[in-house]
Amino acid sequence: MGLFSATAIVMGSMIGSGIFIVSADMSRTLGSPALLIAAWLVTAAMTIIGALSYGELAAMMPKAGGQYVYLRESLGPLWGFLYGWTLFLVIQTGTIAAVGVGFGKFLGVFIPGVSTTNWIWHVGSGTIGLNTANLVAIGIITLLTFTNTLGVKLGAAVQNVFTSAKIVALAAVVMVGALAKNAGAIAANFGDGWHQFWAGSGLSAQHPVQIGASGPTVLVGVMTVVAVVQVGSLFSADAWNNVTFTAGEIRNPKRNLPLSLAIGTGVVLLLYILCNFVYLSALPLVGSANATTLAGRGIQYASEDRVATAVMEAVFGGVGAKLMAGAILISTFGCVNGMLLAGARVYYAMSRDGLFFKSVGKLSPKSNTPVNSLWVQWAWTCLLCLSGSYGQLLDYVIFAVLIFYILTIVGLFVLRRTRPDAVRPYKAFGYPVLPAVYIAMAAWICVVLLRYKPQYTWPGLIIVLIGVPVYLLWKRSGSAMTPEPEVL
Repeated sequence: MGLFSATAIVMGSMIGSGIFIVSADMSRTLGSPALLIAAWLVTAAMTIIGALSYGELAAMMPKAGGQYVYLRESLGPLWGFLYGWTLFLVIQTGTIAAVGVGFGKFLGVFIPGVSTTNWIWHVGSGTIGLNTANLVAIGIITLLTFTNTLGVKLGAAVQNVFTSAKIVALAAVVMVGALAKNAGAIAANFGDGWHQFWAGSGLSAQHPVQIGASGPTVLVGVMTVVAVVQVGSLFSADAWNNVTFTAGEIRNPKRNLPLSLAIGTGVVLLLYILCNFVYLSALPLVGSANATTLAGRGIQYASEDRVATAVMEAVFGGVGAKLMAGAILISTFGCVNGMLLAGARVYYAMSRDGLFFKSVGKLSPKSNTPVNSLWVQWAWTCLLCLSGSYGQLLDYVIFAVLIFYILTIVGLFVLRRTRPDAVRPYKAFGYPVLPAVYIAMAAWICVVLLRYKPQYTWPGLIIVLIGVPVYLLWKRSGSAMTPEPEVL
């Protein structure tokens, strides 16, 4: 894969269904246009700093497995294993499942029977079971897993096509916002002199946040409430690191990996911020769940949280909604493909180190791809599709992701000290200030999520910690396999 394909993996893995959905839930918590944009700007700053920091590690160690390898080499095999363990149980597979369920939600625009509330099999009154939306998710995950078993060139070709299509979809949303603004929405969200835009965003403002699933509602400051909603925006911008998993299959990785990270994250995050301004120019932020019109429901209560679809419907009617939903289906399809392709390479690398099932470390003699790794990933992802709602999967994923992003950037500092003479074709921009800023910001979000979303974050932390005894068992019973060429 060259620079275009590598950048397509960065952008294609980032752009799924999140940008088209999560602004609704974020708005319900924030209640302020300025804070909605601020939350996305925080996400943009963190993601770009993270990508620039990872660029150094990627150029220094362009091997299959990416972040797993960086943690193994900087902090030790245990930390590499804990990342791979959590990636398999929650991060990669959970994100694939969440995006797959998002695919099902948008398919519901064309087929009303496809919905997260249309249950085929249900456990009690909770969210565990099989509904028509996660059934669709399982279907596309199966199809794309099979496609990727046929070879990395086919998987990359699919990724290039669908990434191009989703960039066009995002650009279309931005153009609609520029050409078809809604006077009522602009008055409600911006007002004269942008007075309404800044309402509720002052440092002294207090915002209600519920603690846990059924705990009391408390008032928190701006810094805290923006950290709480990062679950949505960070999820939408996540998976940019997936390209590092496929480093062994990229031409001239010392050049193309850092470039693909910088270009891919920069373009996507610019489009994300512009999209949110479009939402604010087309629909009022504040709405009512009981309203029967698009404007009445606003961004906060867009049907099924499908904000982008509601915007297109407000401008072009039913045809616009269907066009947008179709574009988002393409987007989520491509996102699932990119994450399936990349994730399997990490489990492959772990197996080569004797830290995962031995069969996962074998390549297909026909396609030269880790077929067993792809199917093991498929099985667990399908189970996660049955485990809960889209929002729950977001919470599990982001907390675990942030822990390992922090550790990996800590590893950057460690390697600068322990391997000062190592060849570094690219050095992290702004080192050591920007990487340290990232660590501080991510740590603050983790603390806030532990406090206000304990029902999901503590289980995520426990999953990481359970990996310690599992690592000891694998280390005792496993054995590293004979090295193979880096190109799969």
